[in-house]
Amino acid sequence: MNVNIQDLIALAVAIVAFGVLFFLKKKKVDFGIRTILGTVFGIVIGLVFGSHYTYVAAFGSVYVNVLQAFVVPLLLFSVISSISNLGESVKLKKVGLKAVFFLLLNTFTAAVLALAVGVLLGLGKGFNYTLDADATSTTVPTVVDTIVGLFPKNIVTQWSSNAVVPIIIFALVIGLAYNRLQGDNPDIKPFKAFIDAGNKVLGEAIDWLMGFTPYAVTALIARAVGRSNVSDLLPLLVVLVVVYVLALIQIFGVESLLIAAIGHLSPIKFLKKIAPAGVVAFTTQSSIGTLPVTIRQLKEKLGVDEDVASFNASLGANLGMPGCAGIWPIITAVFAINASGINYNIGQYLFLIVLALLVSIGTVGVPGTATITATALFAAAGLPVELVVLLSPISTIADMIRTASNVVGAATASVLTAKTEGLLDENVYNSVNADKSNSDKFKNVA
Repeated sequence: MNVNIQDLIALAVAIVAFGVLFFLKKKKVDFGIRTILGTVFGIVIGLVFGSHYTYVAAFGSVYVNVLQAFVVPLLLFSVISSISNLGESVKLKKVGLKAVFFLLLNTFTAAVLALAVGVLLGLGKGFNYTLDADATSTTVPTVVDTIVGLFPKNIVTQWSSNAVVPIIIFALVIGLAYNRLQGDNPDIKPFKAFIDAGNKVLGEAIDWLMGFTPYAVTALIARAVGRSNVSDLLPLLVVLVVVYVLALIQIFGVESLLIAAIGHLSPIKFLKKIAPAGVVAFTTQSSIGTLPVTIRQLKEKLGVDEDVASFNASLGANLGMPGCAGIWPIITAVFAINASGINYNIGQYLFLIVLALLVSIGTVGVPGTATITATALFAAAGLPVELVVLLSPISTIADMIRTASNVVGAATASVLTAKTEGLLDENVYNSVNADKSNSDKFKNVA
């Protein structure tokens, strides 16, 4: 075994960088700042040591492998949990399918918009980054083969090969079967408790795993810079700008259009009254953390029925999510396709939208969700997952606007569901200030 001294020195420097990042974590420095700092460390190591990144890159490779290992079990539990929640109340079951429709409609419009812009701009072309041999997809399956492969065949082998979509369909069937059996059947309650508990445990595991992102970014950026010129990495900034523009179009354009066209309501009043939730989402980068504000605004300011507001907003933090499950996975996928030189036809590009919709079922509204959804889509499409991690430095910045679009999208679905079901108080919606009798009833929500 030949040991290169420069490889070892690069490893030692990387470990020191890891130590600094760990110290900053103990000092409770913001995750985004630590990720950006990890990017700086990676650039410095790459510039100084060039191609001597063998040992350093191993940290990034391990992170990518572990991240992929969690994709299937996380989706399996979260999808079953989300679908099984639809049947827990007769009233919520009535509006459940409509809520799911509007949430997925948001994801669909965001994905179509991202695909059109990404392909039109040719994102990723000219990005000179050499992938590991085992990270590059060798073949692109035909549309027919891909559709056949959507459905479960052997769950064990499909799990081991990270075949995401068959697992999601399997989970959908299980969740729907639970809904058919529940009611006066106490025998199946332990199953629901197990699924919900497993979903929470896996969510906690993912949250813990995402904490290692700054270290992985250091390693992967060091390898990226060592393989290419720093100027070759500038397209990453273009991706960030594109994501912000797309999310703003989704919020102020698409959501406004849906509110006006389907709900026949004023989009200006909607945007003004949901703005506090959008601001909280932008700053906290957490759809779930924003729920109290979202629900309060829906009930007090927009006149949405209490059950619809609580159910839709909560469901919207775990299903749909136009920013994290629509815009980001599609944009990164187009970037990866162009950067890897993979030839995609129109049908295969459009199929990415189908994958995005499937992956969006059961996503979790916490920081790092977009990485999971993108990883799941990449695994399903056979794209190089390491490019997802390579985009992590800009992902932390993009997450602010992505989360805001998620929350506004969920609020749109809530308003449209309530309006079409006759459960929206239009006097409250159209008022300059919410009806005091209505707001008093909910004054302790947040």
